[in-house]
Amino acid sequence: MADQPRYKPLSQSSFFGDDRSARLLVSGTVARGHLNADEQFYTGKSGEEPISTLPVALTKELLARGQGRFNIFCSPCHDRTGSGEGMIVRRGYRPPPSYHIDRLRQAPVSHFFDVMTNGFGAMPDYAAQIPPADRWAVAAYIRALQLSQNATLADVPAEERQKLEGQK
Repeated sequence: MADQPRYKPLSQSSFFGDDRSARLLVSGTVARGHLNADEQFYTGKSGEEPISTLPVALTKELLARGQGRFNIFCSPCHDRTGSGEGMIVRRGYRPPPSYHIDRLRQAPVSHFFDVMTNGFGAMPDYAAQIPPADRWAVAAYIRALQLSQNATLADVPAEERQKLEGQK
């Protein structure tokens, strides 16, 4: 087998009429598992506009997955509350902005997906480490963190509010 005739990839060959050793892919060929036809899910955009709602169902399981991925990949810099004072920052790395500032609370949820996908400023991209479904889970969890740090009594459902007022 080591001595059989073969061509190096992309080398010249007289076997085919176009002098190539390999054939071009058939037009429209998509690698298995890489169709990525859902534009909103894979890019966080609709056309050129960022989307403001999650393209996945918001469930308790999604938030739990997002929390787990956040704690692994994000908390070293952002800390577990999202304030931007993680362990890496305490050791001299440039601090990221807090998720609780107005600019980020008002940003569309796809902003966080985009930053995880492409990086931003000193933050590298995490597209190779975190698959798209998990990036959306982390974005949903970031929204939950933002709500937890900026919630008012009016945000609490009425029946739960009565329980809280009864504890006083």
